[in-house]
Amino acid sequence: MDVKKNRGVVTTPTDAIVRRKLSDEVFDRLRLIITSGELTPGDMMPSERELMERFQVGRPAIREAMQALSNMGLITITHGERARVRQLTARSLFEQVDVTAQLLLSTSPTSLDHLKSARRFFERGMVREAALKASKEDVARLRQTLKWQHQNLGNAACFINEDMKFHTQIAAISKNPIFEAVSEAMLSWLKEYHTELLIWSGKERFTLSEHEEIIDRIDAQDPDGAEAAMLKHLDRSAVMYEHQSNVGEDVKADSQPKRKPSPSKARVASARAKRS
Repeated sequence: MDVKKNRGVVTTPTDAIVRRKLSDEVFDRLRLIITSGELTPGDMMPSERELMERFQVGRPAIREAMQALSNMGLITITHGERARVRQLTARSLFEQVDVTAQLLLSTSPTSLDHLKSARRFFERGMVREAALKASKEDVARLRQTLKWQHQNLGNAACFINEDMKFHTQIAAISKNPIFEAVSEAMLSWLKEYHTELLIWSGKERFTLSEHEEIIDRIDAQDPDGAEAAMLKHLDRSAVMYEHQSNVGEDVKADSQPKRKPSPSKARVASARAKRS
C-alpha cells in the first residue's frame, strides 16, 4: 500500500466510487435491450410508463436516457409516436458526427484544407475502382446524372446537388456501402463551403466537360486515365470550396474604395513623368 505523510498525518490514496446519474443507469439498461436482440430494428420501444415501472425510476430519467439513445443513432424519436429501434447503417454512423464535423470545419480553416486533401486521396481510389468494376448500367446512371446537370445550368443549388450525386455514384460502383457513406459525408460537409464562384464565373461548363471525360475513362475501363481525369477535376475545383473567413476577407478587400491621389501628389507625379 502506498502511504504518504502530509504534515505528520498519514494518508492513503482513495479509490472513490462516483455516484452515477439515474439516467445513465437507465441508458445502459436500454442499450443492453437493443444490443442483446430483445428489440430489433423497427421494433417500438416500451412506453415511458412501462419503462418507469420496469426500472422503478421517474419520467425525467427515462426521457434523458431515451434522448441519449437517439443522439447515438440507436433509436428514432418522432413526436406523438413511440420511439423505434433504428436500423444501423454506414450512413447512419456518419450522420452521428455531422454536427461535430461542421463545428470543426467552421472553427478551423486548416481543417477544411485537410478535408479537401482527404477527399482527393479518396476519390482517386474510387474512380480507379469504378473503371475496373463499372457495368453498362453504372455508366448509364452517370451519364443520366450528367444530363441532369446540363439541365440545371444556372441553378446553383440543383447543379451542386447533382454534382454531389455524381461523385457518390462513382463510390457506389464499388458495392461497398462504407465507401458510399464516406463519399456522402465528405461531400455534405464540403457543401457548406461551396462558394457561388462555381456559377457566376461560368466554371460549371468546365465541371460538365470534366465529368464527361471521367465517365468516358470509366466506360473505357481505363483506371489510369480515370484517375488522371479525376485529379484534374478536383485540383481545378478545389478553389470553389473556401472557408467563410477567407471569402469574407477577399470580398472586403475587393469592396474597399480606391483612394484618389491628392492634387499635390498628382502634380508631382506628372512633373516627374515629363522629366523622364
